[in-house]
Amino acid sequence: MERHQVGLYLAAILAGAAAGWLAPAAAGALELAIAPVLGLLLYATFLGVPFAALGRAARDLRFLATLLVLNFAVVPVVVFGLTRFLAGDRALLVGALLVLLTPCVDYVVVFTGLAGGAADRLLAASPILMLAQMLLLPAYLWLFAGAEVAAAIDAGPFVAALLGLIVLPLALAALTQILARRAVPGAGAVAATLQALMVPLMMATLAVVVGSQIVGVGRGSASLLAVVPVYVAFLLVMVPLGLLAARTARLDVPSTRALVFSGATRNSLVVLPLALALPEPLAAAALAVVTQTLVELVGMVALVRIVPRLAPA
Repeated sequence: MERHQVGLYLAAILAGAAAGWLAPAAAGALELAIAPVLGLLLYATFLGVPFAALGRAARDLRFLATLLVLNFAVVPVVVFGLTRFLAGDRALLVGALLVLLTPCVDYVVVFTGLAGGAADRLLAASPILMLAQMLLLPAYLWLFAGAEVAAAIDAGPFVAALLGLIVLPLALAALTQILARRAVPGAGAVAATLQALMVPLMMATLAVVVGSQIVGVGRGSASLLAVVPVYVAFLLVMVPLGLLAARTARLDVPSTRALVFSGATRNSLVVLPLALALPEPLAAAALAVVTQTLVELVGMVALVRIVPRLAPA
């Protein structure tokens, strides 16, 4: 499965799209499944990270500084330029700003690991990335979209995502590793089984995310066509910028790959509740966020193969 993972992930995306489109009534159940399936995927991912490595990763100040500059100084400039093409539609503009200004802290760790990147360093940086975007997102929205939109942002989904998708799976993985080292019956088998199921778990995550959202995107496809080129352009621009930032900071190969993925991958699953809570005139913002998810998932599957070639060992 690992040799054919890219093809399998594309098949999962297509299967999820087909299931969601042919059985639209299942969208609600699939959406409820996103958090537990993603949490299980992250638990399996964290099981493969030696926890001693997290302490070393947290002390890698050069990587952390480059990561913060890329995501909170370079990305906002890129986003401001790209979203000028959406300035005529305020709802689409707000949706694009919400999702593009927030770096991913969950499945980016998985994709980074699949590409041979420093998943442990990204994992160690996740709480800092989450806190920084909670503090800076309202300021950037105020600058780019106005005070009314900034005032509508609630920190609740950020806190819930941090606890449910980072802290809880991380704590369970740490406990499992401790029990396995102490030869507690079953602990080692659980860890080994979940590690072996990484590809199916990623396939399940891709399928439920796409399946839960495809109908909504299809219904708004006419207006959403305007945001697709923006999202594709963002990916195309951020990959070389991530490589440039890594080379400027003289990062090693695993850190370079991690930086590229962090700069290109956005926090769509966390900001979607923020978009859904916006006033009715901005309702299309949620569909703009979902559209970014679909574009990004296809892009991430491609980058798993492309980034190792751009940053070879």
